[in-house]
Amino acid sequence: MSQVLHPIEQKILKTLIDKKSLTPEELATVTKLSLDQIRRGIEWLKFKDLASVVESEKNLVTLGKRGIEASEKGFPERQLINHLRSLDGYSCEMNDVKNLLKNEFGPAIANAKKNGWVEIHENRIMLKGYHDATSEEKIIKTISKNPTGTFLEEFEDKDAVESLKKRPEFIVVSSKKSALVTLTEKGMETAKTVPDNIDFESVSETSSRVEPEAKVVRAIDVEAAAPIIFAAKSHPLRDVIDEVREIFVSLGFSEIIGNNVQSSFWNFDALFTPQDHPAREMQDTFYLKDVKASNIAKPDQIKKVSDAHKKGWNYQWQNEEARKLVLRTHTTCVTIRALADQKYDEARLFSIGKVFRNEKLSYKHLAEFHQVEGVVVGKNVTLRDLMGLQTEFYHKMGIKKIKFWPTFFPYTEPSLQSMIYNEKLGKWVELFGMGIFRPEVTKPLGIKNPVLAWGGGIERIAMLRYGLEDVRELYENKFGWLRSVPKCQ
Repeated sequence: MSQVLHPIEQKILKTLIDKKSLTPEELATVTKLSLDQIRRGIEWLKFKDLASVVESEKNLVTLGKRGIEASEKGFPERQLINHLRSLDGYSCEMNDVKNLLKNEFGPAIANAKKNGWVEIHENRIMLKGYHDATSEEKIIKTISKNPTGTFLEEFEDKDAVESLKKRPEFIVVSSKKSALVTLTEKGMETAKTVPDNIDFESVSETSSRVEPEAKVVRAIDVEAAAPIIFAAKSHPLRDVIDEVREIFVSLGFSEIIGNNVQSSFWNFDALFTPQDHPAREMQDTFYLKDVKASNIAKPDQIKKVSDAHKKGWNYQWQNEEARKLVLRTHTTCVTIRALADQKYDEARLFSIGKVFRNEKLSYKHLAEFHQVEGVVVGKNVTLRDLMGLQTEFYHKMGIKKIKFWPTFFPYTEPSLQSMIYNEKLGKWVELFGMGIFRPEVTKPLGIKNPVLAWGGGIERIAMLRYGLEDVRELYENKFGWLRSVPKCQ
């Protein structure tokens, strides 16, 4: 039985038998049909084994901000050469070039020397050698002629492209997917049977329906596969955060919430971190520029904390340093402030939130991540209680093999590191840090009973839960992975 073809299908078949292969966009242009109609027609033909689609992915190269400037004014090193050519003696003082090129001075000198265009003698730049256009300049010129970009595969000099990629904002490489539609052997035979006088005008520009005048009836395949629908769901990391929160609530803890921006007093000083500690430097902490806290704490709290610092660290504590505002480096600043203000005799508190560290991004480090942190206040609480609490938490997370390791943390003594055994990796992995707050932390703030404290990154738990080797995968929003993660583990 011959297949009944819709006019859209017939038009695509008739076009492809002449053109052999086209992209959906090219088909829309040739047939004068809308792109939506073309895509629908292609799916019909694929289902009937009359057409095939080969998808490919190419890298498209476009100019960045500085690349556009280079195409108009020339590369910084080319501007340097042009300037030297205009001078008597083809040389000048370094400071003259600095004033001319400003922020581009460094790259201009470095690349001009690499190309063998200049030499430097006693703070003087002198022109030398040949100054032919470099491969990088040729690439920028080629891209500038095509505003929509040029495919990476068209460039023969891959080293020059890599060199441009290392220069900030010169080129932008983005991925572009394309599809090529061709007829199968069965489609070629079917296309030959399509009449030349089919009434293509009966196909609406905005609909796939056939007008009554065409008098064409298309069969409906009731067994055709229905489109796949991906139901909306929460992010896997959010699921882990909610699970951690639910576990601590079930253990009798109350959640407290604090601001992402904290004064250095509560983030560092109240935790007995000296003001000259390396962790407080710009290399490790994000500070808010040109703004300070006006009221960091109660006067008696400030005095007692400063006295503890003077006695314990033997230096002159500075109030101005404590007023600096930071993006919190941990959530302990939230709980210690709650303990100081409320003066709990007994309490179970926890906090979940984002923390910020000025760290280089890697497979195991982020500059911004989530941390869970908590405290238990009680007259007779001990380190054994803290180990038991953590063991119960891990059991509820489905982790059975746990051990604890002595370690050092600045504001707890004694201190422990919890270790859990990862079956997939086949090794022990560090998770939470914990301990009992030092007297130098609790006494100045009027906290009388011992305080058990712990904290750790939730992203690390999520990595173990989902079998990830790179923490950045949690934030890449790859639909394939997001859709594959089951809601129930």
